[in-house]
Amino acid sequence: MKPNSPLRILLVEDDELFRLGLQTRLQQESCLQIIAEAEDGETAVELTQEYLPDVVVLDVGLPGIGGLEACRQIKQQHPEIPVLILTSHSQKSLIERLMAAGAHGYCLKGIAAETLVLAIRSVASGASWWDKGATAEIRAIFTHAEPVKVGGKSEVLDNPLTKREQEILALVAGGKSNQEIAQILYIAPGTVRVHVHAILQKLEVRDRTQAAVLAIQKGLVAKELLGDRS
Repeated sequence: MKPNSPLRILLVEDDELFRLGLQTRLQQESCLQIIAEAEDGETAVELTQEYLPDVVVLDVGLPGIGGLEACRQIKQQHPEIPVLILTSHSQKSLIERLMAAGAHGYCLKGIAAETLVLAIRSVASGASWWDKGATAEIRAIFTHAEPVKVGGKSEVLDNPLTKREQEILALVAGGKSNQEIAQILYIAPGTVRVHVHAILQKLEVRDRTQAAVLAIQKGLVAKELLGDRS
C-alpha cells in the first residue's frame, strides 16, 4: 500500500441489500476503496488471491465453505492480509474459532459506521480489533489459558495485546505523546491513534493513564520496553 493511498478492501457478504448499504457507506470514506465483492467463501478466497487487498471484511455466515473456513484459507495463503469478521453472534466458542482461524478481529453487525471504519483502519495498521462485547470473553480466554513453561517456570498467558500494541503501550506508560511515539517508531500519528484505541478497548480502560497503570501492574509489556526510548 502506497502512503496516503486508500485502503483496498475486499467486501464479502451474502446479503445483497446489506452488502450494498455497506459498500455505499464505506465508499464515502476517502481512506477506503472497495475493489471487489464476494457472496460466498470460495469466491472470497479466489478474489483475495486475484486482488491482494489490504483488508478483507468477511461475513462469518456465508454459503459454501463458510466464513470461518474462508478466513482460515485466506490467512494460510496470505498471512500478511488482515481479515476483519462481520457477524451477528458473539459466543465465546465463535471468538475462539475466529482467533484460531487467524482473524484480526470482528465487529457485530449494526455497529456505527464510524466504528467499522476505525476497525478497518486498525487491522490494516497491524492492530487487532474485537467488538467491545467480546473483550471480556477474550480476556477470559487468555486469563484461563493453560500454564506454559517460560524460562523454566510455569506462567499463564494473559496478555491479549500484539507485539506492536505492547511496544506502543510501553511508550504510553513512559509518558510519550502520540506524536512522539510516531517519531520513535517511524509510523504515522494516525496509526498510533488506532493502536491506542485498540489497546484501550482490549484492556477495558477509559484512558491512557489507566492503560499505563495496568501495563505496569499486570506486566503487560516487557520490562526492557519500559526503559527510556527517547
